Amino acid sequence: MKGNLYVCATPIGNLEDITIRTLNTLKEVDLIAAEDTRHSIKLLNHYDISKPLTSYHEHNKASKGSVIIEKMLNGQNVAIITDAGMPGISDPGEDLIRQAIDEGINVNVLPGATAFATALVGSGLKTRKFAFEGFLNRDKKVRRQELEELKHERRTLIFYESPHRLKNTLSDILNILGNRQISVCREITKKYEEIIRSSVEEALHIFKEREIKGEFVLILEGFAGEIENLNNNDNLSIIEYVIKLIDDGMSKKDAIKHVAKERKLPKNDVYQEVLDI
Repeated sequence: MKGNLYVCATPIGNLEDITIRTLNTLKEVDLIAAEDTRHSIKLLNHYDISKPLTSYHEHNKASKGSVIIEKMLNGQNVAIITDAGMPGISDPGEDLIRQAIDEGINVNVLPGATAFATALVGSGLKTRKFAFEGFLNRDKKVRRQELEELKHERRTLIFYESPHRLKNTLSDILNILGNRQISVCREITKKYEEIIRSSVEEALHIFKEREIKGEFVLILEGFAGEIENLNNNDNLSIIEYVIKLIDDGMSKKDAIKHVAKERKLPKNDVYQEVLDI
């Protein structure tokens, strides 16, 4: 008989935020696949769980995934855990879950702590409809294109962000999506948990004045304008807009200047976006 894959949510900060069902499962499986074994061993030791542990992360998921799948095909039960929260959410666990399903292995998801849901509920913004975007691209050009595509998204937007990219991301959100309401959640459930509910502009000012530490969840107000009254060009990315203006007879230089003025962006930023055309 094939074994089972147990997808186990782990605490995102406070070690008490784990279910009894998850603890019992971790004690009973044959193998635990962890994103970082050095991190996870602290949780397992805290609850006196002693089971074989193997690493499964972004850089070894192709090779290690096949090994783990083979073990389950041979009857072993495996639990997958991430450093914090639910495996599969902005996490390589997504790939192992898909492989298991493709192989006809039973996948059991054990609910528990999830950073984005916790941050959303505490944001004070609309929760009825939301769009989880996870981490924006590290590349400035691609990140801005991603935000351009979300310009008219009416649902509440959710992003994950690291401390060293926070200011750049807030700046891009302000320039592209406007000065909306935002909830910046830092170190959720941990000792130095902090939630800043403000406009994007105010949040950017706050974090420009301090040393930035911790992991962040950004909850951003959705678009609230009238789409039917918008200029059709607002639906175009920066590159698409520049190309359209050039096709309409404008020089590349004038097109860049026009887009920069209309989108309220530095001219050099627009120039960098369209270097290849």
